[in-house]
Amino acid sequence: MNVAIIGLGLMGGSLALSLKKIDFITSVSGHDHNKEHEKQAIELHLVDKIIDIYEVKKCDVIFLAIPVDGLILAMKNLIGVNEDTTIIDLGSTKSKIVASIPSEIRKNFVAAHPMTGTENFGPSAAIDDLYTNKVVVLCNLEDSGKHQQIVAKKIFKTLGMIKYFMGADEHDRHAAFISHMPHAISYSLANTVMNQENKNNILALAAGGFRSMSRLAKSSPNMWEDIFRQNKDNLLEAIELFEDELTKLKQNIKNDEWDKVHSNIQSGKKLHDIFD
Repeated sequence: MNVAIIGLGLMGGSLALSLKKIDFITSVSGHDHNKEHEKQAIELHLVDKIIDIYEVKKCDVIFLAIPVDGLILAMKNLIGVNEDTTIIDLGSTKSKIVASIPSEIRKNFVAAHPMTGTENFGPSAAIDDLYTNKVVVLCNLEDSGKHQQIVAKKIFKTLGMIKYFMGADEHDRHAAFISHMPHAISYSLANTVMNQENKNNILALAAGGFRSMSRLAKSSPNMWEDIFRQNKDNLLEAIELFEDELTKLKQNIKNDEWDKVHSNIQSGKKLHDIFD
C-alpha cells in the first residue's frame, strides 16, 4: 500500500514513523499546508517524500492528521479518489466530521480517533510508537465500505492499537469528559497561577503536582480551539458538572466540614483503582 499523510505534526509525524516499519506499506508520503513542516518532516526522515494534493489522491490510503476545521475542508479536495481508496481521519471530535463527509466519498471514509498524544506539537514532536498499545475509537464504521473497514482494521491492528467501536455522538460525549474538559481545566489552572504569581515564584515553588496538572496547557491553541468549538455542547456540560463538584468541595472547606472533605477526597481517589 502507498500511504499519504496530510498533516505532519505530532500525530501525523508519529504515525509516519510507525507506518514505515510495516512490511505491507510500500511508501509513506506527506503533505502539509505549512511548508516549514514539510521541510522538517523530510529532514527528520518522518516521510519518504512530499507530494501535492493531486498525488495524494492517487494513494491507496490517505490519513488526515490535521485540526478538525481544516479536516472538514480537506475532505472536499479528496472527492474523485478511486473507489478502493481508504481515507482515515484522526480528529478528536467525530460528530461534525461524520456529518460533513461528502456523499461521493462516504464509503471511502473511516472516522477514527486514536486516544494518544502529548502536549507537544509540530514535526519535531513526533515520536516512535506513539500509537502502540493505545486505544483507537472507530465511529459509525458500518457506513464505511467493506474494503475500507478491512484496511483500517488491519493497519490499526498492525500498529498495536486496541480497537473500540461506537457512534460519533457517543464518542464526543465521552471525549468531552475524559479528554477535552481536562485540557480546559489545565489552561484555566495555568492562567490562574500566572495571574497571581510571578515567574520567579512559579519556578521556585512549582512541584510535581502543579507540573502534572498544567502540562496539558502546553498543547496547541489552534488545535484545541477547534476541538472546543466542535464539541461545545458536550464540553459545556462537562465543565458545569466539574464546577458543581468543585463548588461542593469549596463549601465543605468553607464550613469546616472536614469529614465531608475527607469523604470527597476518598471518593475521588477511587478513580485510580480503575487503572491499577
